[in-house]
Amino acid sequence: MLDREEELFAYELVFYRQGAGTDADTTLAGSILSGITDGAITRLVRGNRAFMRLPRQLLLEQTDILAHVPRLGVIVHPIHVRDAAVLQRLQQLALRNCPLLLDLGDADPDASDSFGALEPLLRLARYVRIDAKALDDETLAERCKRLYERGLSVIAGNVDDHITYGRCKSLPFQAIQGRYLLVPQQIEVPVLTPNRLSLLRLMGALQESSAGPVELGEIIRDDAVLSYKLLGCVNSAYFSLPRQLKSIQQAAIFFGVARMRNWIHTMSLSSMDDRPPELLRTALIRAHMCEKLAHGMPAEQQEMAFMAGLLSLLDTLLCAPMEFVLSHLPLAPEIRDALVEDRGPFAPLLSQIYAWEAGELQAAQMQPQNIRKMAGAYYAATQWADQVYSFAEQRTS
Repeated sequence: MLDREEELFAYELVFYRQGAGTDADTTLAGSILSGITDGAITRLVRGNRAFMRLPRQLLLEQTDILAHVPRLGVIVHPIHVRDAAVLQRLQQLALRNCPLLLDLGDADPDASDSFGALEPLLRLARYVRIDAKALDDETLAERCKRLYERGLSVIAGNVDDHITYGRCKSLPFQAIQGRYLLVPQQIEVPVLTPNRLSLLRLMGALQESSAGPVELGEIIRDDAVLSYKLLGCVNSAYFSLPRQLKSIQQAAIFFGVARMRNWIHTMSLSSMDDRPPELLRTALIRAHMCEKLAHGMPAEQQEMAFMAGLLSLLDTLLCAPMEFVLSHLPLAPEIRDALVEDRGPFAPLLSQIYAWEAGELQAAQMQPQNIRKMAGAYYAATQWADQVYSFAEQRTS
């Protein structure tokens, strides 16, 4: 969920429920409780505000733990208004200042009075989410303003395209949530600004097959800020190097040219300050996940998998069609095929990542063992992306 300035407002955590029945509910509740108590969830969201749905069992028996995690909130379903035990528990949570988000996504868009029966929940909630895609312009505006005038923070949900996003921008929404951020805008005549052209030239120079350690150092020699951030990142405690690397050439010799080239691409993209930070972070996560999922492929393909993931949002980052952007880059055919034609060795990896991001865990390729593998890759990718982005945001004095 992003605020009106496209800064992070909150995350929604979606938990995977394997199987059905009481045992599945118990396992899910145990996993969520464990993630809260051991701090894994807090680390995953980097201490930011986050909302999640809790199984009824956990909601009734274990919500005291939320008093110790003030930025972790509960998503409330309208059906809870008819459950006296849950309603009482929600009242206790509200008194303890636990953030409650009432999700009106299932409310009838044609109902003349969609809120009346939910008054007990509206009095408890601090946030309310409505389905922006399901409502016409007039109904969306009317419901948003009614809730806003009550002093509630209103969140637009299911915003999956830029048309719906445009409708929401003119209304008093506190935050907007959906996949619109990952979808490139349709632009009739793409224009690359000077700083974006400069970025593409740098990326193009890095793709030259003849570039060795010395050449890499020469390519970014005149970009003091990029060199500073890159050396700061590779020398950080995250990599636990036996000695400090003092130049890009030394780093390229130590880590290898291909890996260093990938990290220069990464730091270059991460330094873009005119795009939402969460979009850049998603590109970093995709890159790291692709590389991990390509484990077992030849080393060269693993490095190319990293690039395929990193560049999978290049059209959205640069606000230009993917084919147009890639025409400025001498990429390997395997990367281009994956990004433009959805084929080749890296297309299945990207497809798995897209499904993971959308929470579509019921697909054929998402067997339990694959889900565990994806979860491990995702968690490691978030830690790596946070490390890289923390250096990309630094300012030299």
